[in-house]
Amino acid sequence: MKLDPFYLIVDSAAWIERLVPLGVKLVQLRIKDLSDEDIRGEIGAAKTTCAAHGCQLILNDYWRLAIEEGCDFVHLGQEDLADADLGAIRAAGLKLGLSTHDETELEAALVAEPDYVALGPIYPTILKKMKWAPQGLDRLSSWRERVGTLPLVAIGGLNPERIGGVFAHGADSAAVVTDITLNADPEGRTREWIRKTEAWR
Repeated sequence: MKLDPFYLIVDSAAWIERLVPLGVKLVQLRIKDLSDEDIRGEIGAAKTTCAAHGCQLILNDYWRLAIEEGCDFVHLGQEDLADADLGAIRAAGLKLGLSTHDETELEAALVAEPDYVALGPIYPTILKKMKWAPQGLDRLSSWRERVGTLPLVAIGGLNPERIGGVFAHGADSAAVVTDITLNADPEGRTREWIRKTEAWR
């Protein structure tokens, strides 16, 4: 499986409707603190936009809703992985992405046989407080060897100036949140990301 080198992560279907038409081909919908009914509405709107623009949609955390709503892909953190029914996810035909931050989490992820593994934070990030120090590019290279042919996603503190480094150290895709959503010109920044990742597309 090949992932687009630009992996956008946003928290609403409104962001997806705003940015995916610019040429985004891989997006994660990561929603917190909404009711299941509201999340279903967000999923439906996101799926419509992504289908219209040939963009792959990944739903974060809510694996039961991903199954019920006919999603193609779900991404789980380690706590969610411990509680998830991997058999049900696979039986529904969903692809699976997993977050990792240390050796123990990588081992747990590989046992689950995911479709990709994410490593982060590569650089300091303002998105959320983390107990892990920035991993750095050397750890990314190590993960590249450990995961073999599995797609490897780098996340955390990434910007267009750091793209070359993460791909040179083995990443297949660069995930970004705040560099776009907190940018004064999210559309312009999205176009820049698409343009600067073209060499790996």
